[in-house]
Amino acid sequence: MKITENLQDTLSFYSIDCRRSYYISSGNPILKFPKTSFRMDYYTLCICTSGEIHIEIDNEKYHASANHFLISAPSTIIKFLKVSDNFKMKLLFFDKNFLIKNISNPFIIEKMNLFTEGSYSVVKTAEEKSLLLQRLLDYLKEKSDRKGKFTDEIVRTIIFNILLETAEIVEAQKGDLLEKEEGKKDLFLKFRKLIRENIKEQKSVAYYAEQLFVSSKYLIEIIKKASGKTPHQVINEMLLKEAYVMLGNPDITISEIAFQLQFNSISAFGRFFKKHTLISPSQYRIKENIQS
Repeated sequence: MKITENLQDTLSFYSIDCRRSYYISSGNPILKFPKTSFRMDYYTLCICTSGEIHIEIDNEKYHASANHFLISAPSTIIKFLKVSDNFKMKLLFFDKNFLIKNISNPFIIEKMNLFTEGSYSVVKTAEEKSLLLQRLLDYLKEKSDRKGKFTDEIVRTIIFNILLETAEIVEAQKGDLLEKEEGKKDLFLKFRKLIRENIKEQKSVAYYAEQLFVSSKYLIEIIKKASGKTPHQVINEMLLKEAYVMLGNPDITISEIAFQLQFNSISAFGRFFKKHTLISPSQYRIKENIQS
């Protein structure tokens, strides 16, 4: 099975029609999962209600059981590794454009500081907090199933409520990782958005500084305060994500990947990949049993 490029493809794997801007699960047992990595193209909240799961998120491995939840932004890469027979989870997928309709601030979700690991958070919470989120998801499903004049507005309101409750849990457990000054926080969020949109074409810090109308020195200072990383490290992490996604598709050769990611040569791409993963692109494909 090829790597799934987006969540709608993944949902189709479960025969779920997701042409709407959001999807809420019933919490029933899931009997099969994609065998390869896939990239989220929706915002996602997953709450484990029973059993356990081993999962890889942006190349980091996690173990989750009841009362764990994952909240993630688009571009997060997921791979299911192992799932117990009694595993159940409740899910919410939603499109940002649907949620922020009629809202002037495009970064309202990011300002909630939901994502402690760049584009996602994995949190173990108290049972009462987990049940609160589950009840809100049940309420959301009930309201979304009723077709009425104000259904979309009601759904948006409930999703915002869920996100705010989730943000309180994340803040209590992980703390607030972003700089408090609003202007600097906005700059960090805009920087990450620009990288997602331009990573295949632009890799220089100077380019992003110019687009954000600041000096490279100032950009380095702000990104370091906000994330603990340099802009160059953030760019490389995003580039590595793209490499993982493309390597997961056996129909794309390594030379084509190097070309599409605009490396000067296959060897340059190989050096970059090995520097960050300790193995070559071809060794990664062998390790993951990715064959054309």
